[in-house]
Amino acid sequence: MEGPEVGEGDNVLNMSRLGLENLTLDQVSEDKRKEVQQLLLPQNRMVVLPPGLGTFSQLLLLDVSNNNLAYIGEEILGLTKLRTLLAKNNRLDEFSLPKELGTMRNLEVLNLSGNQFEEIPSQVLQLQTLKTLSMGGNRLKSIPADIDNMISLEFLYLGGNFITSIPPELANLPYLSYLVLCDNRIHSVPPQLAQIHSMRSLSLHNNLLTYLPREILSLVHLQELSLRGNPLVVRFVRDLIYTPPTLLELAGRTIKSRSIPYTPLELPENLVQYLDFASKCPNPKCGGVYFDCCVRQIKFVDFCGKYRLPLMHYLCSPECSSPCSSTSQSESDSEDEASVAARRMQKVLLG
Repeated sequence: MEGPEVGEGDNVLNMSRLGLENLTLDQVSEDKRKEVQQLLLPQNRMVVLPPGLGTFSQLLLLDVSNNNLAYIGEEILGLTKLRTLLAKNNRLDEFSLPKELGTMRNLEVLNLSGNQFEEIPSQVLQLQTLKTLSMGGNRLKSIPADIDNMISLEFLYLGGNFITSIPPELANLPYLSYLVLCDNRIHSVPPQLAQIHSMRSLSLHNNLLTYLPREILSLVHLQELSLRGNPLVVRFVRDLIYTPPTLLELAGRTIKSRSIPYTPLELPENLVQYLDFASKCPNPKCGGVYFDCCVRQIKFVDFCGKYRLPLMHYLCSPECSSPCSSTSQSESDSEDEASVAARRMQKVLLG
């Protein structure tokens, strides 16, 4: 048997691929156990956690992925400073975790992907300091409403399960930025999801979605929305690609953009009041105005290339194809200009 490998820095102990079903840590000195901050034990065919694990008092990261673990014992609770627990690709289920797991107040990252969970254990829902939860590739059928107890959650990965619905309680997570629900059986998206103003990326590809709530457009910080492999894609583009402006807005744009003189007695009262709300297009190359909102450009991305279409059509003027950008948006733009434009546009991933 080869001895344990020490990774980068003396605080990392790498004991992966030793191939022992009942790995022990007896060969690690007591002084060393007090120094190690990262313990790597993947791919050892372990069926239980090794004896002596709880003596690693300074441990911040524990990786027991790709083993044969069916149970994680209470010795894990002795790792009071643990921030990251990686236990993907084992044989764990909702009965495999210690009941007091929720008392681990420093745990920030938990990866349980590739196991046999049919539901998210209640003790996981009690981890209020957890920032990242990954449970992809399990057998989950639902997301419990109590998910909103995890008030620090920023990244939630539940792709590759059997989930059929999204609970509106997800909207109560104030810091949720990345939500991955791809490869499930989800039929609809609750409009409450639009209340998650911190949302940056929403992955819903390969589900059963036939529509999206219009409220989703209010996610102003959303940078990526993945929808490929859903029945809604064609209909989504067809129905929402063009929303014609009202006659009131068309009249207001014409008067403002052409500087047509008028007196309050010459126009309807509602139009006179409406003209006070005109906003100049932020594109310096465009002299147009808009009232309700600026056109929102969407970048559609597929494997064959890139093209853009407006999701909402409130153009400040017919000539302005990119009112939210001061640079040219043609396909011949330089790579730098394209990257700037990409940061300013939301992306819908279709490929």
